[in-house]
Amino acid sequence: MDAYFLEANQEAVLNLYNGTFEKSENLITRDRMLDASLVGGGKRQAIAEEQWSDQDSTISQVRFQVGEEGTYVAGVSTKARNIELAAQDFNDYLKHDGVLDMLAKRQQEGTLESDAVESYEKHVKAIYQVGEVKTDDWNTVLGYPIEFVPLENPYDQYSGGSLKVQLLLDGKPLPNQLVYADYVGGEHDHDHGDADHGHSHDKAEEHAHDHGDGGHSHSHDKAEEHSHDHGDGGHSHSHDKAEEHSHDQGDGDHSHSHDKTEEHSHDHGDGDHSHSHDKAEEHSHDHKEELHSHAEKEAEETHTHTSGQELLTNAQGEVEIKLPADGVYYLRTIYMREVEGSNELTHRSKWATLSFEVTHQHGEGTHTHEHEEGGIPTWVFALGSLLVVGILFLVFRKK
Repeated sequence: MDAYFLEANQEAVLNLYNGTFEKSENLITRDRMLDASLVGGGKRQAIAEEQWSDQDSTISQVRFQVGEEGTYVAGVSTKARNIELAAQDFNDYLKHDGVLDMLAKRQQEGTLESDAVESYEKHVKAIYQVGEVKTDDWNTVLGYPIEFVPLENPYDQYSGGSLKVQLLLDGKPLPNQLVYADYVGGEHDHDHGDADHGHSHDKAEEHAHDHGDGGHSHSHDKAEEHSHDHGDGGHSHSHDKAEEHSHDQGDGDHSHSHDKTEEHSHDHGDGDHSHSHDKAEEHSHDHKEELHSHAEKEAEETHTHTSGQELLTNAQGEVEIKLPADGVYYLRTIYMREVEGSNELTHRSKWATLSFEVTHQHGEGTHTHEHEEGGIPTWVFALGSLLVVGILFLVFRKK
C-alpha cells in the first residue's frame, strides 16, 4: 500500500525513485546522498549506506519495521551536480518547471539564445503519520540548503482547511519565492471545493520531465506500463485498471488507502515530469517532485509542472496551502540564481519538495493529540524521494 498513514510496528518498505513517481529511471548512487534521515520520537537517525539495497537497476529501497506511534519526517539531500543545456532546452525547462522569474529575466536581458551550465541540488522531505498519536517531530528542521517546514502539524489539518508552511534558504526565511502546491486525490476522496486544484486522471499517459541521473527521458508511457513491485516480488500495482490499489501517481504524490478492505483508486496527476535536457546521459535533472499524469491528453498539448496552486512566499517566507480534498499533497520550488565570475557555471539551483497526506475529519476521538515518546529501531531508515518537483519521492509501502 502506498501510504502516509501507517500502523505502529508494521513491516514497510521505503523506495527511492529517481525519475517519475510511477517509474524510476535510474538509481541514486549512494555517493550522491549527502543525507538520508528519519526523524521520530524526538530523535534523528541516519540511513546507513549498507542499509540500502537495489530492487533492480532503477529502484533503491530499505525494508524496516515501523516504530511506535507518532508523526515522522523522512528526508533526502543530494550533492550538487552540473548539467549543460542548449538555450532552447534551458528555456523550455524553466517554463515547464515553473522557474518563471529566471525565464522573465532572460527575456528582459535578451539572453534567451544563451546556453546554460547549471549546478543543481535536490532536497526532499515527507511527513507521515504512524497510528493515532501526534508528536512534534513534524516541525523538525533538517538543515538542508533549502527546505520546507510546516508551521502546524499537517495531520492536525483536514480536507477543506489549509496549512501554513515556511520556506527556508540556508536556514533563513526565503521571501518572494514561487511555490507550487497540488494534490492527488482518488475515487473516494472528499472534495470541499476548489476542484481545479486536484488532478485525478484515470488511464493517464505520463509526460515526465526527468532531470536526473540518467538519460534523456521524455517518456509518454501509458500508465499501465508502470508498476510498483514492493517486496518479495509480489504487490504489483497496475496503473490502468481500477484495482484495489490503483495508482496513477503524479508529482511526488503518494497515495494512501485508509480502509484495508475498501477499494481506493488513487489517480495521481500533476506529478513528476521528468524532462532530461542534458547532452550526456550521466547528466540529467531528475525532476522527481512531480509527476504530471494527463489522462486522454492531446498529443500537442503543452505540459508544465505548474498546475495547482501557484503561491509566492511573503516576507517571512510563508505560504498558506489550501487543502480542498482528501489526498496526498506536495509542495515544490526551484530557487535559481545566475553565477557571476565563473568559467564553468552560468546558473545554480536548489530544489525543495515536501509531501504529506490529508483526509477528512472522522469525528471526535479519531485523531488524538497525545504526545508520547516513540522508540525507533536503530535500523529503521529509508526513504524514497517522494515526490514532485523534479525530484525524489518517498513511497511508503505496507506489506
